[in-house]
Amino acid sequence: MLLALALTVLLAALAIFQLALALGAPIGRFAWGGQHRVLPTRLRVGSVVAILIYALIALIAWDRVGAIDVFPERFSVVAMWVVFAYFALGILLNAISRSRPERYVMVPVTVVLAVLSFFLAIS
Repeated sequence: MLLALALTVLLAALAIFQLALALGAPIGRFAWGGQHRVLPTRLRVGSVVAILIYALIALIAWDRVGAIDVFPERFSVVAMWVVFAYFALGILLNAISRSRPERYVMVPVTVVLAVLSFFLAIS
């Protein structure tokens, strides 16, 4: 359960960050390639979608550890591996970003998310 809690706390922090981006906060250098100080509309929509994805990932994690029963067991097992792959790809995408702030902040965050999701997937 601690793994799901840690993953959820980190995802909640990222959701707050994405919400700030969606509302026009001038912190775009940390996300979406770092090309915009304030995100254009299409990337703001992307930030809202990211929040929804984070919520789904948290549901999958809690279902995986048995704290809730939302999905069939087989689905949550496979879905957790998909989540791990999503974060593993995120490491690469953040690492190749042209934005130094995004690389320095988001790569470590994504590594932690990948590690947590890996251990949830194998549990």
